[in-house]
Amino acid sequence: MKFRLILCACWLGVAGAAPAQAPAPVTLPQALAAARDNVEVAIARSGLAAARADILAANHAPAPVLSAKAASIDLDNGIGPGWLGRKRIDKSIGIDWTWERGNKRALRTRTARQLAEAAQSDVDDTIQQQLLAAQGAFFDLLAAQERVLLVDEMAQTARQLAATAARRTRAGDLAAQDTSRIEIEAARAAADAEAALLERQRAALALAPLIGRGDAGARLQAEGAWALPAPPAATDAAALAASRPEVLAAAARLRAAQAALDSARALRKADVTWGVSYDHYPGTSRALVELRAQMPLQWGYQFEGEIGRALAELRQAEDTQEKVLRATTTELQRLRLEAATALALAERYASEILPRARDVARTAEQAYQRGGIDLTDLLDARRTLRATLLEALAARQEAAKAAGAWQLRSQAGAVFAPSSAK
Repeated sequence: MKFRLILCACWLGVAGAAPAQAPAPVTLPQALAAARDNVEVAIARSGLAAARADILAANHAPAPVLSAKAASIDLDNGIGPGWLGRKRIDKSIGIDWTWERGNKRALRTRTARQLAEAAQSDVDDTIQQQLLAAQGAFFDLLAAQERVLLVDEMAQTARQLAATAARRTRAGDLAAQDTSRIEIEAARAAADAEAALLERQRAALALAPLIGRGDAGARLQAEGAWALPAPPAATDAAALAASRPEVLAAAARLRAAQAALDSARALRKADVTWGVSYDHYPGTSRALVELRAQMPLQWGYQFEGEIGRALAELRQAEDTQEKVLRATTTELQRLRLEAATALALAERYASEILPRARDVARTAEQAYQRGGIDLTDLLDARRTLRATLLEALAARQEAAKAAGAWQLRSQAGAVFAPSSAK
């Protein structure tokens, strides 16, 4: 297998019309480990850091306000001689502090904490989505590499048959029309090989950014062999969905919306601003104290707008949570069904369909050499084998992707990786 992969990388360099470069091998565990820290995950983690910073911003009381003033300045008679303390100016320094009523600080802190929990679940969901994407791209590349080898082997066989047919035609043992048909099949096989190389390059370029290997580009090479797991066992999709990150994020946002509604209702309790000032006016008194309290008069408006909006957002969060839970439950049911079906189909191709197609093609080759069948039957047998080989490869690819997606989304077990041996 390793020899074939190295040969595939060499073909890739030739197809790119550039000097051959060393392949950049990557295994599935390496791809998944890199996907956990790619740029999409970094963006989600930055959002989490911002949400956690919002908790610090919410969990503090209003800062006290320091004020200073100079009043009663006599512009007609002047302020008098001497330093500032002797001048006829009413000087004052004070401090004001707002007392938040209605538990506003705790409520807005609770809202921020719930949003931070939702952001943490968003990070977990982003990681899982990137793992799914990287795993699918890895299996696409692995299948594309095998498809290159498979199609090239067919192209070589077609070229050999075309060369043999040409010699037989020159010897008068085969009609020129049959030789032309064989040469057309060989040309089609060569075109398929070029298309397979292009598809392999596309698969490598799709995987590279997901694992932070954009520098490797089309040189990426998936290492491993197919090792499909057993079909998934029956599970309770609804119970499984309740622990998924996107469902946990929706539940946290619902709790945040409830806290925001409580905060809006708390606005009806007016805050009180307490203040104290120290005054000094020469000639009258050197120490005067002012005590004050301020409270907004909320006449005619009880924050109906803020409460109405918070209530609407709470109902929206409830509907969103229900929608996400239903969608996740349906997705898990679908993934399990797809994994079971794809694994069964891949097993059927491997154990029944593909061996029979090989037997038919081998029998047709032997019969054609003995003159038992004509060229048309031989070409039909070869086309059937080619189609079956590609279909079996596609079945393995889909089974690997479906089984991996089920394991990642259900956490039914560790993500399986292709084994190093055939």
